[in-house]
Amino acid sequence: MDITVPPGHVAGALTPPCSKSYAQRALAASLLSEERSVLHHVEFCDDTRSALRCIEMLGAEVQTIDEHTLAIRGGVHPRSRMLPVGESGLAARLFTPIAALGNEKIRIEGEKSLLQRPMQMMIEPLRQLGAEVSDNEGFLPFEVCGPLRGGTVRVDGSVSSQFITGLLLALPLAAEDSTLHVERAVSTPYLDMTVDAAARFGVEICHNDYSEFYIPGGQRYRGTDFAIEGDWSAAAMLLVAGATAGELTVRNVSVLSKQADTAICEALVHAGAAVIDEPHSITAAHRPLKAFEFDATHCPDLFPALAALAAAAEGVSILHGTSRLRHKECDRAEAIREEYGKLGIEVDLDKEDVMRIRGGEIRAAEVRSHGDHRMAMSLAVAALRASGPVRIEGAECVAKSYPDFFDDLRKIKA
Repeated sequence: MDITVPPGHVAGALTPPCSKSYAQRALAASLLSEERSVLHHVEFCDDTRSALRCIEMLGAEVQTIDEHTLAIRGGVHPRSRMLPVGESGLAARLFTPIAALGNEKIRIEGEKSLLQRPMQMMIEPLRQLGAEVSDNEGFLPFEVCGPLRGGTVRVDGSVSSQFITGLLLALPLAAEDSTLHVERAVSTPYLDMTVDAAARFGVEICHNDYSEFYIPGGQRYRGTDFAIEGDWSAAAMLLVAGATAGELTVRNVSVLSKQADTAICEALVHAGAAVIDEPHSITAAHRPLKAFEFDATHCPDLFPALAALAAAAEGVSILHGTSRLRHKECDRAEAIREEYGKLGIEVDLDKEDVMRIRGGEIRAAEVRSHGDHRMAMSLAVAALRASGPVRIEGAECVAKSYPDFFDDLRKIKA
């Protein structure tokens, strides 16, 4: 599906979807509890649907209470020898260790771009913790068979924190205590989210500066009521739209959230935008924007939003952490360079893990999403300041995280 976004001013207020990162963690923890849990404010993007499908396949009983509320009675009792994780990297890396808790062989199946994303960081640690794992040269599909017994293991955290999240949630149910020695941990705010989600279900996880995690075995997940907060990755796109093309209030978000992408507020302030922090909302308003420098190593999902912000700022903005972008839905660094180039914005990449973006006039163009939901949203936000309409090829990919994005964008166009 192609969508054309005309330039224009934005004004008003929007509520982004729930955090899919918290939603997937809450779904996993609900599966791991033998008791009944109730999840509130659930919204069903493609990744959340993948996680929901996984917990049902692994044994959870799910009841829909209303449009945004689920009651879940957990227990890992697989109903199938195949676990379909869709195109969700988090679901793949989160539910593989959980699937390995049992003694049945389960095949982890992915789709589309996920089949090219690296999974090799999971194989040896799972084997050392007691699971059998087929080796498909580090890519899906592969098979796992437990049970995980726990123990001490080293884990490479340099590519993604998602597998560490899977281990942190699965290992409390192992028979033995576990210690994870994590090398070069990235995206550490996402690990904070995991520890927080586990704690809400009564599970204890301790860590020493993200380099060592201690997980007591033989724990029990308690059932709980869990209200899922708004998604800061989606909020970041909306706030950049307000900062570059008008004024916009984003509801149901707080800067006190453990989500990594709250860091967008820091970038907005550095760029000169007006940012108003209220208890349950954030407002971003346009002011003359200047080039800024920002390290997104631990919040790589912000890169597309930061690109739209930098394109609207005067001067050359410097973004650090581009190595984190190679294994997303596409090579996001190259996609940003290519597509923003079509918009007349110069983007330079170098070997120092740095992206430089020279802000300037954005021109009308036809661009591609590269099948990446965050690229599609970034290009749409940039289009608000363009000299003419911007046509985005493959815009339907926003369904992965924010199905109503384009409808919401139309609502705030003044």
